[in-house]
Amino acid sequence: MSNAYSRSEHLRSLWPWLPLWTVAALLAIFSHGPMPLYSTRTLAVAWEMWAHHDWLVPHLNGQPYSEKAPLLFWLIHAGWFVFGVNDVWPRVLEVIFGGAELVLLSVIARRMFPEHPWVAKAAPWMLLALSYAFLFGLQVMYDVLLAMWALAALLSLTPTLRRQEPRWLLFGLCIGFGLLTKGPVMLLHVLFPWLLGPLWSNWARTHRARWYGRGTLAVLLGLVMLLAWALPAGFAGGEAYRHRLFFSQTAARVIHGVQTAKPLQSHAHPVLWYVLMLPALLFPLIGWPRAWVALATLRRPLSSGMRFALCWVLPTFVVFSLIRGKQLYYLLPELAGTTLLLAGAVAVLRERRPALARRAWLGTWPLGVCSMTFAVFLFVLPALVASHRLHSEWMVSLASYSRFFGALFLLLGLLLLLRGRGEMRRLAVAGLICTLGLNTLFTLTSWSRFDLGPSTRLVRVAADAHHALAMVGNYDGEFTFAARLRQPVTMLYGNPPLLAFAKAHPDGLIIAHPSKLDAAMLRYAMLVQPFRSTWIVVWPAATLADLHSGITPPEPAEPTRVYSPSDWRYRTLP
Repeated sequence: MSNAYSRSEHLRSLWPWLPLWTVAALLAIFSHGPMPLYSTRTLAVAWEMWAHHDWLVPHLNGQPYSEKAPLLFWLIHAGWFVFGVNDVWPRVLEVIFGGAELVLLSVIARRMFPEHPWVAKAAPWMLLALSYAFLFGLQVMYDVLLAMWALAALLSLTPTLRRQEPRWLLFGLCIGFGLLTKGPVMLLHVLFPWLLGPLWSNWARTHRARWYGRGTLAVLLGLVMLLAWALPAGFAGGEAYRHRLFFSQTAARVIHGVQTAKPLQSHAHPVLWYVLMLPALLFPLIGWPRAWVALATLRRPLSSGMRFALCWVLPTFVVFSLIRGKQLYYLLPELAGTTLLLAGAVAVLRERRPALARRAWLGTWPLGVCSMTFAVFLFVLPALVASHRLHSEWMVSLASYSRFFGALFLLLGLLLLLRGRGEMRRLAVAGLICTLGLNTLFTLTSWSRFDLGPSTRLVRVAADAHHALAMVGNYDGEFTFAARLRQPVTMLYGNPPLLAFAKAHPDGLIIAHPSKLDAAMLRYAMLVQPFRSTWIVVWPAATLADLHSGITPPEPAEPTRVYSPSDWRYRTLP
């Protein structure tokens, strides 16, 4: 009876934040197609594995893809076996991973803050409010799944009422699944709470030998799981792939000066870059004074939950700052730890300094003022565009819908200016609706600049007719999944390779990515469409070769199909 009651209580604790977040995530992730180049690259790798029945070595554009381990691709394949190849299942997976992350954070908070039940309720609300975490969760990528495994591994270390010792087998399995998701970086997200266990865990202080001994065996179990895939994959993928997989693709992101046989995006940034990016990572919580005053006024003795959160967030943040390669989404698991830390600090403030916890000037009014200021900007944007005071093409696109969303942000600002109980939930709801609103505004006004549908349809017709395809410059798989390509796209660097390709494949297609259009493109190309702040131009290979050779090509049989960046439905211009 008590177990049934406990399960019922746990289910009730998920209401209403989990349904609210799920609905918002589903609306946002299906409001437009997979985003180039994040989602399209992941789908391209999954499709190539599927199309060529190579379940061991991921491939991108016909070459072994060493940058990621295969677990996410396998999970995508599992859905494709049941539902067929589609882009719906991979996006549903991301929603499932994000929801699981919220639930895991709630359970960790319940275990680590038994003296403050409010933390278990507040932490998931705070996490779902974070705009960056929500928007990045809409990408079909590896980091939300990695965050889920990191939180599951840390949950395995936390005590329960019936058991103080960690569940070491589960800890090792979760590490292994994380390693199979994104490689060795998984260890950085979980090692410090384990290594610093005696600072927050009474059991670890009392049983240090077992804590470190069994923990080491668990880490080794995770590494064995990774090697069980990596060793056969390394030998199957060839020497170059094996070298990148085991050394260069990780080392080049960590250490400056490591050379790789192929260009590698190391995303190098200075040491303080993450510090400068904290406002973007922690919006809107960064604008809630009460949380930061609560954190600044913490004094000893700290609860085990606070020490756990600090051992998780601080050393991990420092190490990631010291690593050469940096992207905002690398810290996605630590955003959960940060919300846990802030929720715990606010709970302590409410207990120890109730007067300060009720101070109106520490409320959400800064965010309310910002929201209302943004609403005013959205209201006046059409006038600014009409008077030619703003010339940006992005602003021109936004102006068509800006006043509708100005009303939304005005209401959100008023909600954030309210005082009294429920301040944290008002902040979370406002943050979630704000992010969903921005995503919707992007879909209505700017998605046409990211939607490669027109060129994809042309590429797919050419591929089905067995015409060779090439890209001027680098190709990141942006057409592979949507066009269901089974042959690689040739990458052309410079004029001689372009002429050679056209000579070998006179009926082939060449895709170019110019920053500006000229008269020849609008006259001789097959298709022109916007892409971000530039253009995608699809050429007959022979025609482009003639132009590069200084020869006037013959007039095309059909006029160039030109698509307007302002027309989100992509009607062909007359």
